[in-house]
Amino acid sequence: MKKNNLWILTEERPKNEVIGAIVAKFAKDYNIPCFINNIRILPMVNNNKSFSFIYEVKGLDSNFIDRVYIKIVSGYSSFVDFLVFHQNIEPTGEDTPIYAIEETKTDDSESRNTGVYQRASKFVYIEYYYPDIRKIMLYSLQIEQKETPSDTNIFGTRCLLTIGVEILGKKIDSKVMTPFTSIDEVINAKNSMRQPPKGNVAVRLSKLDNKILISGLLIKSGSLSHDPNIGTLSLICATLRLLGWNKGLEITLHGLEQKHINVSSKFIQIADRFKIDFDGLTRTIPKHRDKYWRYDLRGEKLGTIFVHLVVENFTNGFSIYENHAGCERGYFMTKDGDAKVVKKYIDKVKYKAGDKEQIIHIPDLVLVDADRLKIINIEGKKYQNMEQGINELNNFDAFENFYIREYFPEYREIIRTVVLYGSSKEEIERIEVSFLLNLQGKMILSVNAPEIFVEAIKNLLDYWRID
Repeated sequence: MKKNNLWILTEERPKNEVIGAIVAKFAKDYNIPCFINNIRILPMVNNNKSFSFIYEVKGLDSNFIDRVYIKIVSGYSSFVDFLVFHQNIEPTGEDTPIYAIEETKTDDSESRNTGVYQRASKFVYIEYYYPDIRKIMLYSLQIEQKETPSDTNIFGTRCLLTIGVEILGKKIDSKVMTPFTSIDEVINAKNSMRQPPKGNVAVRLSKLDNKILISGLLIKSGSLSHDPNIGTLSLICATLRLLGWNKGLEITLHGLEQKHINVSSKFIQIADRFKIDFDGLTRTIPKHRDKYWRYDLRGEKLGTIFVHLVVENFTNGFSIYENHAGCERGYFMTKDGDAKVVKKYIDKVKYKAGDKEQIIHIPDLVLVDADRLKIINIEGKKYQNMEQGINELNNFDAFENFYIREYFPEYREIIRTVVLYGSSKEEIERIEVSFLLNLQGKMILSVNAPEIFVEAIKNLLDYWRID
C-alpha cells in the first residue's frame, strides 16, 4: 500500500477515542502496522496566525499513514458522522471514500430507537453516492451496555448486519444477532415483537402475493419527520430488497398526505430507490442531489469546536458538557467521571400543563478551568446572530443549578459567555462575547476573555512556533 494521508471528514466534534478507533480499524483492515499513543487533535495554524480550518491528529506512527487530517463538513441532506479517505490531497466531491462511519454513544440503556434505527437511514441513503462503500456503526458507549439487549436492538442490529453494516464498540451475541437469511424470517421476527403503548402505530409486516405491507407512522408535527420510524422503515425495506424481494413495498397507516411526499427529502429519495409506495398516495420522483457533502464554512459550531479542542489540548481545562450545533448531544460529566443525561425539563408534568418556565435551556459547551476554579458556560452563534446569543445567556439558571453547582460546588465562579463564528470583523464589539473566529480564520479574543482562552491561544501559537 502506498503511503498517504488519512482524511477524516465529519459534522461532529472529533473525539480522541473515536478517531483512534477509526485509525485502528483502517490499520487492521489493510494489515498495516500502526502505533497509536496519546492522541491529540490540534488546530493547524497558518503563518499569519490564522486557523487553517484543518485539524491534525498527533500520536500516530505508521509507515503507511503519512498524516491524519480532520475537516468539518456539512451534508446536503443526510450525512454519516465520518467519511474516511486515504489519499495525499484534500478530498473533493469527486473522490471516493473507503469508510462511511456512524458513531453513537446511545444504546438500549438510554434509547432503543436512537441506538439502532434513527441512524440506519443514513447507511441506506449514502449508497446513492457511494454504492460500494464500507459501512460501519461505531458505538462509543459512555453508559454501561445492558446485559440483555432489547428486541428492538436485536432486530435492528440483524437488519444492519444483513445490509452489510459492520458493528464496532459494543457486545454482540453471535448466536442471536446474525444476518437475516430469508424474507419470511424478517417478517416473523418483526411481527413477534411486543406491541407499542396504546395509541401508537405498531410496525408490522404482511406479505401478500404481489407486495409486502408495512405499517408505520411517518407524520410528526405536520410533516414527514418521524425520525425513528423513517430509520426503521428505511432499514426494513433495504433488508427486504437485499434478500431478494422484487415485488411491491407499501407503507400503511403512515398518516401522510400527498403534499408531504411531493418533496425531495431523504426518505422520499430512499422510497424512490427501493420503489416504496404509500397507501392512498401517489409516489413522486424526487429531484436527486448531485453532491453528498461540502466543506462547512458557515456553521456556528466551527467556533465552539475550535474553542473546545484548543482548550483541551493546550491547557489543563476540559469539557464537562457539549451540545455543538448539529452534533450529537453529549452527557454532563461529573468530577467522578459519571455520565449524566441532561433532562429537558425541571418538572415534565408542569411543562405538559403549559408552564414553559420548566424548560432547562442548555448551553453549547461547558468548560472547566481547573487551575482557576472557574467554569465557562458557552453559547455559540454565527456572527449575525450575536444578539440572540447574548440574550440566551439569561436562560441558563436551571442548567447551572441542577448540574454545574450540584456536581462542582467548590468552583467559585461560573462565567457565561458567547463564542462567535463568521464575518470579516477583527474586533469584538460586545462585552458578552469573549471569542470570535472569523471567516479568514483570525482568532480574536476580547479584553475580558476568560484567562483559559488567552492561555490556550498563546500555547497554540507557541506550538506552531508562530510569534
